[in-house]
Amino acid sequence: MLEARELSVRRGGRLTLSGVTLRLKPGRAVALCGANGAGKSTLLEALCGGLRPDSGGAFLDGADLCRADALQLALRRAVLEQSPRLASALTGRELAELGLWAAAPPPVEARRILAWALGAAGATELAGRPANQLSGGERARAHLARVFAQIRAGRERLGPEAGGRWLLLDEPTAPLDLGRQIDLMAALRDLAAEGVGVVAALHDLNLAAAFADHVVLLAQGRLLAEGPPREVFTEALLSQAYGAPIHVAEGEGGRLRVTPDFARIRGAA
Repeated sequence: MLEARELSVRRGGRLTLSGVTLRLKPGRAVALCGANGAGKSTLLEALCGGLRPDSGGAFLDGADLCRADALQLALRRAVLEQSPRLASALTGRELAELGLWAAAPPPVEARRILAWALGAAGATELAGRPANQLSGGERARAHLARVFAQIRAGRERLGPEAGGRWLLLDEPTAPLDLGRQIDLMAALRDLAAEGVGVVAALHDLNLAAAFADHVVLLAQGRLLAEGPPREVFTEALLSQAYGAPIHVAEGEGGRLRVTPDFARIRGAA
């Protein structure tokens, strides 16, 4: 269980999270949604153990994340930041290999895990290329291979009931083209089906509606709503969260389709 309990964080004199309480279970794909500045990145940072809140706390299986052992935490969860640092001297494969440092699998297992991770991230052809020669989208795929490798290695080191249980990603689709976005979300769904808890901050509400089991909607640092996409992605809640008129309709195959309601936007033709 990954939990936030009355979590509040103040940054730069501003309350970026206020009294957020969540209980997330592994084996589900969770989308964090909300406008810019709603608190998505701050919440992710707290849930991965990267910051100490001003009040309340974040907990992994009942243990305070702020007090967790770094090595054990690396075996249990992997984090993809919004703008991961680029190690320019590394190849795509070497960048992905960084995900193995905590589990330190034997060479044969390491090669197998890396081959899977590069394939799952759509980065196999990037393995031999220097990272500083990759495009933004290609670098993003190499970093995805890194966290995929970390998740798989943690599960094999500790067993799936303890290791590699959580994958947290901050706007992972932003650098990717449309086809790669769909591939990524399908890979995340596959991990969730294996029992991994996937928590991703997403701006694309249609992607979130199509792939997420559970949506957490934030507004001005507060939890506005959470639940299945059909319960959270209503015109009233989305319009409140984004400060603009939002239209929600039934799309092809019964999936929700979320668009701005141009008919209600002042000045729209």
